[in-house]
Order: sequence, then C-alpha cells, then structure tokens
Amino acid sequence: MNIINAKASAQNAEEQRLEFGRRLRDMRSDRNLTLAEMSELTGLAISTLSKVERGLMALTYDRLSSLAAGLGMELAALFGREGDSFKKNSLAVARIGEFQPQETEEYSYEILFPEIWQKAMTPMTGVVKAHSKMSFDDYIRHPGQEFVLVMSGQLTIYTEHHAPVTLSAGESAYLDSGMGHIYTSAGEEDARILVVACP
Repeated sequence: MNIINAKASAQNAEEQRLEFGRRLRDMRSDRNLTLAEMSELTGLAISTLSKVERGLMALTYDRLSSLAAGLGMELAALFGREGDSFKKNSLAVARIGEFQPQETEEYSYEILFPEIWQKAMTPMTGVVKAHSKMSFDDYIRHPGQEFVLVMSGQLTIYTEHHAPVTLSAGESAYLDSGMGHIYTSAGEEDARILVVACP
C-alpha cells in the first residue's frame, strides 16, 4: 500500500469510527440510557462505550454482538436506521465495495448486506492485520458458530481447547464461536478471509 492509499485508508477508518460513534450516541439517547446503564445492558465497559461514541475506537465482532444483544436489536441495525427484512424468494447481491467497514487494530471487517435485517447469518470479508497472538488481550468469544475460509495468505487459528491450526488459501474451518478463539496472519502477508457467523 503506498503512502497516499495508507492516508486515505486511515482517514476513511476515522470517518467510519466517528459516524458509528454518533449513531451509537443517538441510540443511547433515544433510549434515555446513561453510559453506565448501557454498560450494564451490554457487558461492555463504560470506558469502551465512551471511546466508541467519541470515535476513538472501533468494536470487534464479539463486542458488536454484545452491544446488539444488550440493546435488543440485530447487529445489522447498528449500522443503519432502516433495513429490509430478508423475505422468501429474495436475492441480494453485494458488488465490490458494497459493505459496511469496521476497522480495528487487529482486523479490517467488511460486513456484507448490512441493509438486510433478520438474516440467519452474518457474512463478512476482511483482512487479518494481527500477526501475533500477543496482539490480543484475551480470546474472542461470542454466541453461535462460524465458518472461515482463507482467500489469500495464511491464517493461524488459536483456540482455548485445541492446538493452533494454520490454514492456507482455499482452506477453511468451522468452529464454536463461544469457544475462545483468535485469528492471526501467518507469514509476512496479511490474510484475507471470508467469515460467516451464525447466532
């Protein structure tokens, strides 16, 4: 990535964090909740919620899931006030660049079909920027199951109950999302992955 692209990417990530923070603050205000009350509902620390509202940090998928569950809404609703429910005989297409970005220190998520609510699964593509397990304070855990397919690079999956597994492009894994897990890129190249999470 050249310097111009890196600056543009950083600026886009900052704009996305600020927009998400405004949306979260509005949701909290609409529900007449304090930060402490929202923290109690979602299980997220007050300091974390405050940083998110101010656009200083983005949430990982497990924290997004906790936020949505605590507020009694589906994850897609965190990214927009309106959405269409998935209906029988529906067909939706995501063209290149049509996704909701979520940029964290360890991952760049691209949440697909955020405008479709009541999906049975949450499909995402993304880039794994972390190259070491030490990049994480703890394992990631959230309800459900997930499928991960490596599109390029190599991915190492660390879990609480199994030895680390390294996957190459074209290889995949299916796991219990409630089991602590971490994805890191193996080698010098960031891994590009497709993840499908089911609640």
